[in-house]
Parts: sequence; C-alpha cells; structure tokens
Amino acid sequence: MEFNNNIPIYLQVIEKIKQDIVTGRLKAGDKMLSSREYSTMLGINFNTVARVYKEMEMEEILFTKRGLGTFITESPERIKSLRYEMAQKQIDDFIRGMEQIGFTREDMIKFIAENK
Repeated sequence: MEFNNNIPIYLQVIEKIKQDIVTGRLKAGDKMLSSREYSTMLGINFNTVARVYKEMEMEEILFTKRGLGTFITESPERIKSLRYEMAQKQIDDFIRGMEQIGFTREDMIKFIAENK
C-alpha cells in the first residue's frame, strides 16, 4: 500500500479496510490479521494498526473477541450502511470539486449524462 504524505496513515488504512469490506474482499465475520502481522505487512508502526482497529471498533465495523482476535462485523446492515456512507462521501467530494471549477448542479447532471 502506498501512502499519501498529506493524510494521516491510520486514516488511509481505515479507508482501505472499509473499501475491502464493501467490495467483498473482506467478508462479514472474517478474522483480521493481528496488529503485529498487519503492521509488518504494511510496513507501519504496530501502534498505528492498534489505533486503526480501535477506531473501527468504535464505528462498529470491527469487533474483538478476547483471546481470539479482531473480526469484521457480522451485521449485513452495518456493512450496507458503511457502503452508503462511503458512496455519500464520494458524491460530496465530487460535487465540491465540480463546484470549485465552476459547475452548477445542473451542469454536473448534464456532464454525467453525456459521459456515461
């Protein structure tokens, strides 16, 4: 994974895991690598991965079973809402970017329709 120096690494890792969940690369109930294994795989600090897992547990995307490890939520509703949240962010970013270059909402709709 290549990291963007302008965004904290832990946020980039969270985003990657979320993408892997909503695209099905990671499935509901799958066991995550340990923090140490994942940090080694990514070449980042162990504490960064521990923070990622903690943040994602607070968002109810991951959960930990003491002594067994960290797992992806088993809730299809949570995964569906995560997918929706990510789509909404993409749309918001697109709209904001298009507005910055002078497009109106009507211009955006026309542009999208013409570029299917």
